[in-house]
Amino acid sequence: MEIIKTPLNDCFIIKPTLFEDARGYFFESFNRQKFNQLTGMDIDFVQDNQAKSNYGILRGLHFQKGEHAQAKLVSVIKGKVIDVAVDMRPESSTYLQHVALELSEQNHLQLFVPRGFAHGYSVLEDNTIFFYKCDNYYNKASEGGVIYNDPTLNIDWQLDPAAMILSEKDVLLPRV
Repeated sequence: MEIIKTPLNDCFIIKPTLFEDARGYFFESFNRQKFNQLTGMDIDFVQDNQAKSNYGILRGLHFQKGEHAQAKLVSVIKGKVIDVAVDMRPESSTYLQHVALELSEQNHLQLFVPRGFAHGYSVLEDNTIFFYKCDNYYNKASEGGVIYNDPTLNIDWQLDPAAMILSEKDVLLPRV
């Protein structure tokens, strides 16, 4: 496992060590001891989630507030997405900055999104399966979000806006 720092404080790309042969491949997708040692964090994931989406779906930008804030370790099992994390911590030197990364079944990359970040992704292939681990349980009353096309953030979702498919809830999210 290789930890690659992003320009954002506490946000990391995780590149697994891949073992391939004629039968296929194997990699360790998460090892708490290695992760904590390499990042200097003490993360204990308590919930796993999975979503299937088709091309053009945009999910986000979402976060959990207060005591229900969540750190996430996100990856793609099948397909391809542009994954986006936005630092929403006012005290952070990278406040309102974002990182966008292609996650796919081919590159096997993961993104660690710390607590206090908004998160979202755009789906670039049909039948994409997105997987993520959370270090805190979901709480509906603590939901928050930012509109995907906020001009302050200026995120390139790598989708034609006419092709984007959003939930009713996501279209109504506020600006920063």
